[in-house]
Amino acid sequence: MEVLYLLIPLSVFLALVIALVFVFAIRSGQFDDLEGPAYRVLADEDEVDDTQSSAENSNSQRVQP
Repeated sequence: MEVLYLLIPLSVFLALVIALVFVFAIRSGQFDDLEGPAYRVLADEDEVDDTQSSAENSNSQRVQP
């Protein structure tokens, strides 16, 4: 029973710390855009340099002896 004198204040303190971290995360913008990163993963943003791709195409068309 005496352990409750330690556990109850410790649990209240831990709950306050968790609440403060959550409020800080909300105010810093952690939860502003939840869907954007998921769409950015799926978006194809690979840009091919035209000079490099034309050089690769000319090399691949050569016949090796």
